[in-house]
Amino acid sequence: MGFGNWSSWLREWSQSLGVGLAMVTLASSLIAVPLSAAGQLNLADGQVTAWVMTIYTVPCVLGIVLTLHFRQPLLLTGNIFVLIFIVSLQGRVPFAELAGASLVAGAAVVAISALGLTDHLARLIPEPVVVGLLAGSTLPFVAGVFTGMGSEPAVVGAAFLAYILGRKYMESRVPPIFLALAVGIGAAAVLGKFGGAAAGVGPSLPLLTVPVFTWSAILTATPVMVVLIVLQSNVPSLIFLRGEQYRPPARLLDYVSGAGTMAASFLGPAGVSLSLPATAMVAGADAGPHQYRHRAVVLAYAVFLALTPLAVFAAGAAGVLPLELLVAIAGLAVIGVLAMALRRISSGPLTHGPLVAFAVAVSDVSMLGLGPYFWSLLFGVAVSWILERDGIGELRLRIKD
Repeated sequence: MGFGNWSSWLREWSQSLGVGLAMVTLASSLIAVPLSAAGQLNLADGQVTAWVMTIYTVPCVLGIVLTLHFRQPLLLTGNIFVLIFIVSLQGRVPFAELAGASLVAGAAVVAISALGLTDHLARLIPEPVVVGLLAGSTLPFVAGVFTGMGSEPAVVGAAFLAYILGRKYMESRVPPIFLALAVGIGAAAVLGKFGGAAAGVGPSLPLLTVPVFTWSAILTATPVMVVLIVLQSNVPSLIFLRGEQYRPPARLLDYVSGAGTMAASFLGPAGVSLSLPATAMVAGADAGPHQYRHRAVVLAYAVFLALTPLAVFAAGAAGVLPLELLVAIAGLAVIGVLAMALRRISSGPLTHGPLVAFAVAVSDVSMLGLGPYFWSLLFGVAVSWILERDGIGELRLRIKD
């Protein structure tokens, strides 16, 4: 291969490589979200390992097959919105019951796609109401940053400062959340804040979770998971891909999302789906020429699959790092989600329903054995349909346009 060919080859791959590595860095930092909840959920070390594999490895295996077959940037992920929702339950629903609710959610996604009900679901449940619920479930994470700062001011403060400075000066080169994680770990090491398990960190093989099915868990978690997978993730991601002149296999992607979620539930509760923020990264112009953008997805998947053996050390990391730091990194990781959700709520055309959904999600309401997220979705949808029918009509016109 001559110099000219090498130069052309490097140009073709350089943008994909940059975007792929940025995706790996950002997604790796999000591991703090499940690790911060391991204690609340009373997970064995092997369950932590399996849950991490659910979030990273399972979507990689499914997604790389689809991406290589269709040669399109079809980035399946462990749905961050579902993950935030699960962790925000704060242990109120046992892990095995969440796995059962997740399995039912996957089956529901498959059924909705097979029956052609995706558009009907989108018309019934206004997307801003879902965003209101998402904002309510995210807010405690962000508040947790400053709660933790009160207990560990030096470690959490250093991570927070690194995040702010990273957003201000380095966002185009290094994801701020990765910088916050690195600085926080460094500060904890310097200040001797590592946990007592530091000397005995060892691998923990993945442990399967037998899903348990209860009406309380299914009614509390399954509807929210389905809406987050279908309406908050797959539908807008497919719209973006079409806008970039791709022809994604929409129904097949829904099938894979549902089946993948069902299979992954034996490792832990999660949602397998497309992700709009991630899709925008790997399918947009920054990922290079149109015909080569799928390479960024392949590169990211290859790195994650190569790192899969390290998942056995996840539980050990959770025992070593200060819990306040893990909670703070989880909160910093979802600040962007909260900001997006609040902008979406305030921009209209729906306001009352999303605000009710937000308020109920933040509350501790429990009725008929069902927690705030079930009632958040129910009350928010009901209020919008009663008070904001004109806004719902306007929203449908925007979607069509």
